[in-house]
Amino acid sequence: MYEAYWGLREKPFENTPDPRFFYQSPACAELWTRLLYVLKERRGAALLTGGPGCGKTLMTRALLRELEPGRTEIALVNQPCKTSEEFLREVLYQLGHEAEAQDRASLAHRIQELLYDYHSAGKATILVVDEGQLLTETPIFEEMRLLLNFQLNDAFLITMLLLGPARLGEKLRAYPPLDQLLVTRGMLQPLGQSEVDRYLSYRLRVAGRKEPIFTPDAVELIFEYSEGIPRRINNICDIALVIGYSRKAEEIDGGMMYNLIQTERGHGP
Repeated sequence: MYEAYWGLREKPFENTPDPRFFYQSPACAELWTRLLYVLKERRGAALLTGGPGCGKTLMTRALLRELEPGRTEIALVNQPCKTSEEFLREVLYQLGHEAEAQDRASLAHRIQELLYDYHSAGKATILVVDEGQLLTETPIFEEMRLLLNFQLNDAFLITMLLLGPARLGEKLRAYPPLDQLLVTRGMLQPLGQSEVDRYLSYRLRVAGRKEPIFTPDAVELIFEYSEGIPRRINNICDIALVIGYSRKAEEIDGGMMYNLIQTERGHGP
């Protein structure tokens, strides 16, 4: 709708997990390195936590893009599972195999066979568990631990990345058998004000525009409104570009952003 007006090839502030738009802030550079090491070197399991909208899923997609697609099998579990059987069946399904067996032991054996087959074919297997806090703690955490037991003398046959809010880390600490298998853990924090400015510039550049659109006072208001949470930044900036386009504005300044924020808070027309 507004892309051509602002000199963009595409919308820069979509809340979809497109890895091209992942902004690696200086604060998360070390976390990125640690997580990528676990995934590339098949080191076992890692935990990524953060508040809603901080970019856990987007960061994960960007990490997975760094892996060799022809040599990596990825299973993404992002829905609640209440039993061990449900969890194992979902893992199989996400690996592209229907689960004919119903009992837990048969499901586990089938997964083990697949992991050995993939390894023999020179492929790594990555299991990403999103919204991990929604899983039933003990039974499914135990299944994760048992899956990590599928290993050779020098390599894990499956690598896990667990995603969720801070309370997922607390749940894991309450279950030491799995918690102790985590090679590394880290938390995504909201962006600082200077990072918000770089975040906006980065996403605009990926979308095809080098020149800034938001003035410094508008960026300050975006930071205050969003509290540095990328999802909230994206929402308010996307609407701002629509409003700026409708008004034929040359930039988004502080006055326009202030009025928009007041409206979004329910204080405007």
